[in-house]
Amino acid sequence: MMKKAIAGVALAATTLALTGCQDEPQAVGIKPELYTDSLFAVMKADRTNYTKLIIKRLGPAGADAIAPKEHWQDLENGAPLPAQMFRAGAEAVAEMTDDFTYSLQSIWPINSQNAPRTEIEKQGLEYIAANPGKNFYGEEKLGDTTYFTAVYPDVAVATPCVTCHNEHKDSPRNDFKIGEVMGGVVIRVPLGG
Repeated sequence: MMKKAIAGVALAATTLALTGCQDEPQAVGIKPELYTDSLFAVMKADRTNYTKLIIKRLGPAGADAIAPKEHWQDLENGAPLPAQMFRAGAEAVAEMTDDFTYSLQSIWPINSQNAPRTEIEKQGLEYIAANPGKNFYGEEKLGDTTYFTAVYPDVAVATPCVTCHNEHKDSPRNDFKIGEVMGGVVIRVPLGG
């Protein structure tokens, strides 16, 4: 499905380039679902690779060199956790564009900032937790703007993910397992305009 989404983005870009050569401009766009699926593919790949290639390799054995910790900024050799890297990326994107926003949320958040804030976010997070492997798509109106909101499962891909959540003092759950949905990636795109 992700390969289809990426191929769709390439096709849409090619179509845009070709229609630009015509005398009459034609309305060309990309379906919001395809757009958010493509964004999620990039986010998931980056986050999974950071977790598996960096955090998992450091662990206890790498503690003398670089230590991935929740309060990493207080350490001389600290490194951000995967969720913190994800938030930093979302904040940087928000400074660059209004085309979309994204966040990592959960119905079992360790940090209250990561709890759902709208009804559609809550519905989406509950849906992906109850339906492993499925995504949630909906629309919501916030202020004067209607948004396409997509929620994708955030699955535990490595032992450090599970250990951190299960042992964290503020975690509302301590029974996560590898491959289980721990939360979701919420992507929001304004419609129209």
